Amino acid sequence: MRYLLFIFFCWFSLQIKAQEPQLAFQYFNNGEYEKATAIFKPLHEKNPYNSIYLTYLIDCYQQLQQFDKVNTVVTKQIENFKNQQYLFIEIGYNFQLQHQQEKAEENYQKALNAINQMPSLGYIIGKTFQDNHLLDYALLAYKNAMELMPKANYNYQVALIYGEKGEIENMFNTYLDMVLINESYLPTSKSYMGRFITDDAENENNNTLKKLLIKRLQNNPLTVWNQLLSWLFMQQSDYDKALVQEKAIFKRNATNIDNIIDIGKIAFKNNSYETSKKCFHFVLENSSNVETELTAKLYLLEIDMNTNTSYESIENQFQQLFTEYGKTNKTIGLQAAYAEFLAFKKDEPDNGIIVLKEALKLPINEFQTGYLKTKLADILVFNNKFNAALIYYTQVQNDLKNHTLGQTARFKIAQTSYFKGDFEWAQSQLKVLKNSTSQLISNDALDLNLLITDNAVKDSLKIALKTYAKADLLAFQNKNQQAIDTLQVVLNNYKGHPIEDEALFKQAQLFEKINQFENAEKNYLQIIAINKDDILADDAHYYLAELYVNKLQNIEKAKEFYQKIIFEYSSSIFLVDARKKFRDLRGDNLN
Repeated sequence: MRYLLFIFFCWFSLQIKAQEPQLAFQYFNNGEYEKATAIFKPLHEKNPYNSIYLTYLIDCYQQLQQFDKVNTVVTKQIENFKNQQYLFIEIGYNFQLQHQQEKAEENYQKALNAINQMPSLGYIIGKTFQDNHLLDYALLAYKNAMELMPKANYNYQVALIYGEKGEIENMFNTYLDMVLINESYLPTSKSYMGRFITDDAENENNNTLKKLLIKRLQNNPLTVWNQLLSWLFMQQSDYDKALVQEKAIFKRNATNIDNIIDIGKIAFKNNSYETSKKCFHFVLENSSNVETELTAKLYLLEIDMNTNTSYESIENQFQQLFTEYGKTNKTIGLQAAYAEFLAFKKDEPDNGIIVLKEALKLPINEFQTGYLKTKLADILVFNNKFNAALIYYTQVQNDLKNHTLGQTARFKIAQTSYFKGDFEWAQSQLKVLKNSTSQLISNDALDLNLLITDNAVKDSLKIALKTYAKADLLAFQNKNQQAIDTLQVVLNNYKGHPIEDEALFKQAQLFEKINQFENAEKNYLQIIAINKDDILADDAHYYLAELYVNKLQNIEKAKEFYQKIIFEYSSSIFLVDARKKFRDLRGDNLN
């Protein structure tokens, strides 16, 4: 029994001891510095090697303006531990808090001198200067240590300090030096430099980095400088310039063409079809891999489909590809694209469904199955077979819950329910998707949820929203004129309703699709007239400017509306593009 009592007493004592630091930190965080000092002082005395207790004890004394006690405790620590000369910085900072700058600098210099005697102290001395926001001294410490120890690399810390000081060019150069020393630092350098650049090619920091890279490329033509230029141009959506850099890299080492394929895909996704074409033509000229060739040819075919090439020509291209590559599990993407072409372009949904059902019979994996079922369900929605479509979407969502395909299927379930007018079920699915790992799906879910929420408030029966959803479905089915007419019903019957601007915008987009550009212009102008602060107002300005420059050949009007985005909608997602296009039209020399 005594033995058990002894064990319990020891255990209880250990628990009390373990709680002491936690209590001290709690007092410190609450600003109760006297109470914190009463605990940190004995903790430091019992654990002199624990720098955390000493640091907090110093902070407590300084908060209580007991500066002499700081000098006493730190001086004693340095006397007892000769290798802790970084503590001269704490003495110096203590003098600085008392406005005794001369004494502060004397102690800072002692810390710097310690590096000359023992260069390995460079890091801890530099870090201590940093922690006390003495950035110029920290730079001296790190640089001095690297001079004395050529193998030491504190460039990362130096770059961070330059960034904190706002010396952007020095910061960029330091990150580039890191890459020069070892290319394994490339991802880290990109990550940190990326925080200081934007998607605006005219941004001062972007231009600074571009000039530094070009200068280095001229002086020392390493592939890594091309890689970084390509990366910078991609951040700015300058796909053509990125392609030039990747071509230069490929000519030096023709082993990997993946980066050029990636640029082609991104350019295609952002409707930069000419650059995308250049990428995939280059791929075809420089790759003998069958899978890569097929990818390139399929993208080129997709570009033709999106640039109004005749259906006959597209059909012939598909048949040539099937003759060359066959209908196997290696050509699933080609078969899906053909099915979509049959349904959405040629208005032959039944034939598209047959193509996909045949493809599903092939020996394919679960992801290919999910992909094909999603495409099949899309065509069933196109064919007004909503229940059948929902079955396929649900299968994909259940089978691939944590995959992007599963999340896409869940969004399609919500969208189909919305088309049917079942808004409550649609929103229940959309709420789940707001936290989707895919930013694109998350944004689409937020947009659709916002549309339903905003336009259900003033319309308890949701008649206007149901009519708009019907128009949305018709647009999805490429029944553009019917969609326009249905939207006109909304505009005629629900003037002043929140859905009015949505209907005007949707109708304008459809007018553009059927080349009724003057009608589209009227709609955009009407959106702006209703409320220039509306959520769609900057969209209307941008698409109106695009309409003037690309279809109505009115450059002055285009400049006017691009300029309005620049000066009146500074938070618009179109700001960077509008600024660039305005400067192009004005004839500025962007190079």
